[in-house]
Amino acid sequence: MVKFLVLAISAVSPILMLLVIRLLAFICARVLQFRSSDHQITRSPDLFTSSESSFPLCFKGVGFSALIALVALTGCGKSQPPSESSSAAPRPATITVDASTAGSIAGTVSFKGTAPKMKPLDMTQDPGCPSQPQPADAVVVNVGKLANVFVYVKEGLPPGTFAVSSETVVLDQKGCRYIPHMLGIMAGQPLRITNTDTADHNIHDMPSKNKAFNESQMPTSKPIVKTFANPEMMIPVQCNQHPWMRAYINVMPHPYFAVSASDGSFAIKNLPPGEYTLAAVHEKFGEQTMKVKVGQKMDTDVRFAFAAQ
Repeated sequence: MVKFLVLAISAVSPILMLLVIRLLAFICARVLQFRSSDHQITRSPDLFTSSESSFPLCFKGVGFSALIALVALTGCGKSQPPSESSSAAPRPATITVDASTAGSIAGTVSFKGTAPKMKPLDMTQDPGCPSQPQPADAVVVNVGKLANVFVYVKEGLPPGTFAVSSETVVLDQKGCRYIPHMLGIMAGQPLRITNTDTADHNIHDMPSKNKAFNESQMPTSKPIVKTFANPEMMIPVQCNQHPWMRAYINVMPHPYFAVSASDGSFAIKNLPPGEYTLAAVHEKFGEQTMKVKVGQKMDTDVRFAFAAQ
């Protein structure tokens, strides 16, 4: 009964419970005094220093339960540090773009002068690959227009987080090459890797700010789906089985990017009005930037021009 009383008091106040423990200790000491044969006065036992042999029997049953209750109550009353969560930290509020005022950027990427001659790709080491020499992907110039240039808004966007597109970006392996050779994707957006070849492949990316992967994929294998957590430019992707296969993945914190097509054209849509720094990156010719102003419902024309270095 006394044990239950102590536990009940401990649920109300730890200070009150300590007073009760002290009172019980005093009562136990008095009972022990009168039970002694010579009735000599003895020192009241100390709750925290008494040994097991001298600990009053009447106090053992109560004191131990009270101590447990005190520890439990004290632990519950303390401010605990937040536990680590497996989920990512909450993202800032998503930026909403007013479509009624949004503008766009469109343009072309040209190449000045004579394009460097690239050595054709020899794929004959694998019977599942084309038996004839194939054009390289590194420099693709058609009638003075440069393909596979990654164009993106580098500076000027409002602070915050843009909604991540749920659309899946596809990286295919066809004709023993990566298609597309250059691609952009938002951080957190799914990347679906497929193999529509008759040859086995190995997808090996080499990031510096994201988790790397290195996986084999047969023609009959299921698609491989990956995401990238952090923005990062020009992540090289290679196939360990076919050394000529190479692609580049650009992970962005926003959706304002594009890749120049075979005719050098590109377009970036739904931009909030403002002044921006626009960048164009090529794997061989580096990066160029320019200042661009986008007005409400304005279509801004932009021209980039690269040359052999």
